[in-house]
Amino acid sequence: MTQQLWTSVDDYITDLFVPFDAVMQETLATSEAAGLPSISVAPNEGKLLMLLARLCGARNILEIGTLGGYSTIWLARGMASKGSLITLEASPKHAEVARLNIARAGLSDVVEVLIGPAGDTLPQLAAKGRGPFDLIFIDADKESYPEYLAWAIRLARAGTLIIADNVVREGKILDPADMTHVSKAPAGSISYSQTSRALKLP
Repeated sequence: MTQQLWTSVDDYITDLFVPFDAVMQETLATSEAAGLPSISVAPNEGKLLMLLARLCGARNILEIGTLGGYSTIWLARGMASKGSLITLEASPKHAEVARLNIARAGLSDVVEVLIGPAGDTLPQLAAKGRGPFDLIFIDADKESYPEYLAWAIRLARAGTLIIADNVVREGKILDPADMTHVSKAPAGSISYSQTSRALKLP
């Protein structure tokens, strides 16, 4: 499949299943205006996250990597009634923008943004007994994915859904010479977990 055909199919799916949403558009616009990198999940991936959260009846959700809160809002929209979502963001600037977007979406009462490197905040969550989580979404610095996955498993329960974005890395997962991408490590680690099942997004 050519890149042009892939893009056309992707656009078709988005147009079919993700109608215009003023809140989500404003979230992206605010993030761009603040100078955040344009690396949020695609609209159709966001809708998928919402559906997955809804299908598994997630009440407690953990997100590793907030950015501007775009995926956070999608996940929170799919969360079960009286649920809560914790999202971890290393950058104070990104967290500030995310909180603004989350408030605009009317979700501040169910979403908590924690600032600091996930390598620090994840052990703190475990120490405070903040788990287990029903759904965990990993979308942060790729080099740390093995560490994040290990913590995700510790903070999971039997049946927890763990989702990792950017694992396939445009096919680089198949290149043994490409050591700049660590996508093989999470996939391998997941196969040994008896507490969870995993879903990889391209």
